[in-house]
Amino acid sequence: MAAPTTTIPERSQIPAADRWDLGKLFPAADGWEQGLRQYEQMIPRIAAFKGTLGESAASLRACLEFLNELEVLDERVGYYAMLRTSEDAGDSDNQGRFARYLNVTSRAEAEKSYITPEIQAIPDAAMEQFLADETLAEFAISLRKLLRFKPHVLPAEQERLLALQIEANQTARKAFAALTDVDLDFGTVDTPDGPQPLSQSSWSQFMINPDRDLRRRAYLQFYGHFEQHKNTLAALYGGSVQLDIYRARARNYPSAREAALFPDRVDAAVYDNLIAAVHGNLAQLHAYYGLRRRILGVDELRHYDVYVPLTADVQVHHTYDQAVDVVIDALAPLGDDYRTTLRAGLRGGWVDRYENKGKRSGAFSAGSFVGDPYILMNYKEDVLRDVFTLAHEAGHSMHSWNSVRHNPIQHYSYSIFEAEVASTFNEQLLFHYLMERADSREMKAYLVGKQVDDIIATIYRQTMFAEFEHLTHKMAEQGEPLTVDSLRATYRQLLERYFGDAMVLEDLSDLEGLRIPHFYNAFYVYKYATGLAAAVALAERVLAGGAAECEQYMGFLRSGGSRYPLESLQLAGVDMSSPAPVEQALRVFGILVDQLEQVG
Repeated sequence: MAAPTTTIPERSQIPAADRWDLGKLFPAADGWEQGLRQYEQMIPRIAAFKGTLGESAASLRACLEFLNELEVLDERVGYYAMLRTSEDAGDSDNQGRFARYLNVTSRAEAEKSYITPEIQAIPDAAMEQFLADETLAEFAISLRKLLRFKPHVLPAEQERLLALQIEANQTARKAFAALTDVDLDFGTVDTPDGPQPLSQSSWSQFMINPDRDLRRRAYLQFYGHFEQHKNTLAALYGGSVQLDIYRARARNYPSAREAALFPDRVDAAVYDNLIAAVHGNLAQLHAYYGLRRRILGVDELRHYDVYVPLTADVQVHHTYDQAVDVVIDALAPLGDDYRTTLRAGLRGGWVDRYENKGKRSGAFSAGSFVGDPYILMNYKEDVLRDVFTLAHEAGHSMHSWNSVRHNPIQHYSYSIFEAEVASTFNEQLLFHYLMERADSREMKAYLVGKQVDDIIATIYRQTMFAEFEHLTHKMAEQGEPLTVDSLRATYRQLLERYFGDAMVLEDLSDLEGLRIPHFYNAFYVYKYATGLAAAVALAERVLAGGAAECEQYMGFLRSGGSRYPLESLQLAGVDMSSPAPVEQALRVFGILVDQLEQVG
């Protein structure tokens, strides 16, 4: 049954049937304690393999088998602690449990630091002999992936020095978070219901408020506080960029961007193709903003006008079980096996369904090798977007479920590049399913509007972010200082390019570039754009195809981390090394904008 909506319940008030069942990780907290002790007891054994890895294929296998055993236990202990903290961060036992896990895993990582350099030091000829030996057959994929990094792995003492910097290297990111999430006081905004607090969290709610003057005042007040700290914010971001460049140069990469793309074996051309494809389709985005201006009935479109919904929320109600039914029905093209497994999981202990005090906001899927692919939700029965969120997280979880059953632990974990495809693919199927059954103009307008908003947010906006990251890193690599003025000027040029003539920017608008937390994890956001582009292409392919197309997509889900992302997506039937999937997704966007004009 649903949790009460009038007040936020305590964790203890949530029925067991509405919680996830972590029993496959540990039946209870005392089992976790035993697991942590076992983990600690295994740490001294790590050193026993030092100096033996190059002796023979058998000695290398012995170490790798032990590492697998250690990794399974590490993941079980870590996931249990993380999930318990996520369900109630205010519980001191949960806090202590997670802190103790972090202490132990940090010690284990320090003890393991010799392993990668020692494997990399094995002469190439000897390693090829090892890899040809059947003894290492099941480790060949993970070893060849590791060996790709050989030109970028430093001597052991230099690696140790880099490892000692790990905590200090978090300073810019942590300081940014502390400033923007904690120290900055944005004040309150006068509303018809009285003064309301303005914060990073409430900002988005103000931006969708139908009262334009309220949006304007909240916008100017919000960015006014960022302007007061602009020099600090620019210094923090500039420091983060310089750190990216330092690490790339220390490891002999041509640039910070290539260092970030290297682990996924993604060529810089994929990044450039994304930006070029989006640039080639900006006219239809500009047309959309012109349509938005007309629908809103304003003379000039302002930056605080771009998030307010163009269509009213439709009044729908789905209990959690009804939402599961809708999602399962929408995923019919993926076959009975997929749907049977997912239905059982969504109703049988995978999902922590409702909000409670201390619970992490939003939603996520956390797949692990031993436990179930758990899903955290804060499900609300009257919010249609929560049905889409359930479909999204179910896509992640079924990706994990399939990967675990077809790969050993050493390469079951897939990349973020691939993960964003499996989740948004499910959302695409749900959109098509609901559109086919929409029985009112209002529902069609809502669904089309949501799809338009998602493509703007995920492809256009994330590509603009990706372009900003590329430009700022290039500036720094070429010796150009990253100042408040240079960063704001670069971001303003992008705003003008992406929004076009329909938008009148505020003087403060370019401060947006200094408040995006993703920028402290450089060259990551482009994966959101490529993921949705691939999902749109694959959804259309599966819906228009038959058993063969479905099986190719399932092959992608089963591949896990056994291939590089571009290779695994080729299995599914989409070539992300080409700009074609991005261009296809943006053609769909153009069609949706036309539909929005008709039904809006």
